[in-house]
Amino acid sequence: MDEDVIPILRVEDAAVAVGWYERLGFAKLWEHRFEPGFPAFVEVARGGARLFLSEHKGDARPDTLVYLRVRDVDSIASEFGVQVEDAPWGREIELRDPDGNRLRIGSPTE
Repeated sequence: MDEDVIPILRVEDAAVAVGWYERLGFAKLWEHRFEPGFPAFVEVARGGARLFLSEHKGDARPDTLVYLRVRDVDSIASEFGVQVEDAPWGREIELRDPDGNRLRIGSPTE
């Protein structure tokens, strides 16, 4: 087994959050609820990048910042209608998901 780190982001509505993350190229891998009507806990993945999205109130706080390194930040910027900024280490954008979690997304300078 490879060791890994998976950020957990707090979301109010997992279905809405999954739809938003699908625009970023993530796919839903699984969803768990202890019982029908209970809060959802979902895993989404984009290549080797994975996130847990949790409706459980104690799991995480809004306004969390996650950095996502991608091959082509320009295509994501186009999808979301935002401008790419140049930094010494790469090209970046920053987005907020529907729950206020921040994603800084960048492509490294070659």
